[in-house]
Amino acid sequence: LIFRTIAIEFRSKQLAKAWRQFWDVNFSLSSILSSFLIGITLGNLAWGIPVDDEKEFVGGFLTLIHPYSLLMGVTTLALFMMHGAIYVTMKTEGELRDKARKWINPAIIFFILCYATVTMATLLYLPHMIRIIKEQPIFFVIPVLGMLAIANIPREIHRRRDFNAFVSSCAAMIFLMALFGIGMFPDLVYSNPNPQHSLTIYNAASSQKTLFIMLIVALIGMPIVLTYTLSIYWIFRGKVKLEPTSY
Repeated sequence: LIFRTIAIEFRSKQLAKAWRQFWDVNFSLSSILSSFLIGITLGNLAWGIPVDDEKEFVGGFLTLIHPYSLLMGVTTLALFMMHGAIYVTMKTEGELRDKARKWINPAIIFFILCYATVTMATLLYLPHMIRIIKEQPIFFVIPVLGMLAIANIPREIHRRRDFNAFVSSCAAMIFLMALFGIGMFPDLVYSNPNPQHSLTIYNAASSQKTLFIMLIVALIGMPIVLTYTLSIYWIFRGKVKLEPTSY
């Protein structure tokens, strides 16, 4: 993560080809690895990790590496590939935009294949992740809306409406996160093979006083964060102008 951040800054400090390639490789590898590890984390939260009766992790590093977590890692990477290609298409012009536009449909296909495989694996091996939807069928609308958002992306790209494609991709990510949250509820960390040891929103919660204070902090802080984020998007709106010093 450190190399990924400083690569953006250091890459343009020199025009030497070797210098720029070094930071390009660092940025690419760190981005791929961080995306993959986010998926590994999500996969382990859903699959479950060994937790004892004192709510302590009792496994090792290799405990976290198994087919489901690896599959979730690849799926998360595919999702970010799709989203990133759409964003680059929206923000650039000319040859770079045309090149990025060609990446979108293959990325969508790759993501859909991964997502379908993850879904089948979840239905087969993680029944606790679909319990809420089975008990409350109204939540089935979430995956439906997610698939509609994904299906709308190539439609908007075909019509050259890049911003609408980006919005659809954002919506797809929101629905997928919502689906994951619904599946995990009320667990925060699912314990496998002893579900009774899971960390839930109830047994892992802080005191009422702490929760109340954090609610006040969140009510104050979240509008600031949202305002800052929206202002950044507004300031840097439009196409990126590529210059000799640009990344």
